[in-house]
Amino acid sequence: MEAIQQASVAKKEILQIMNKTIAKPRAQKKENSPVVENVKVPISKRTRFIGPGGYNLKKLQAETGVTVSQLEEEVFSVFAPTPSAMHEAREFISEICKDDQDFILEFGAIYTATITEIRDSGVMVKLYQNMTPVLLHNSQLDHRKIKHASALGFEVGQEIQVKYFGRDPTDGRMRLSRKILHSPSSTVAQILSDRNSITMGNGDASS
Repeated sequence: MEAIQQASVAKKEILQIMNKTIAKPRAQKKENSPVVENVKVPISKRTRFIGPGGYNLKKLQAETGVTVSQLEEEVFSVFAPTPSAMHEAREFISEICKDDQDFILEFGAIYTATITEIRDSGVMVKLYQNMTPVLLHNSQLDHRKIKHASALGFEVGQEIQVKYFGRDPTDGRMRLSRKILHSPSSTVAQILSDRNSITMGNGDASS
């Protein structure tokens, strides 16, 4: 019996030593542990979220160190190396996707657009100060077929009149046309009825 009692005491002492030596599970994650979150981006804001040619998305990843991948049509997965990086990413996404004057544009109204960049596929324009530039494709610049915007003598900073046709329901891209304001009267009705004639982009168009 004495031997059993001694063994029991020795076992308790060993367990006490083990409890002091083995670290307990952390109640909270490390401050520098990776974080993954899903972010919902409505179709109407997807072009703004990604940016012309993926500019905003690349900037987000470069400045915060996060990695972004699309899971569903309106859902993106954001992987951040640290919680602080995720916090920066949230602020960045909130800023570029916040509501602005875009929602008060009137369908069918004519606006003054400023050319911010000239590309092979068209010109990048914006209708107001904080707007992310959108592509006004060559096919919507003039009723004549042109291969490059330079054929019309356009320059960066120049203001042009465009007509607003809302956003494409499939990808949220803004639809603008200068062509319809300069088309011969005989073709205006045809252009209005052809929804596919309004070709827009977010800056990654190949032609």
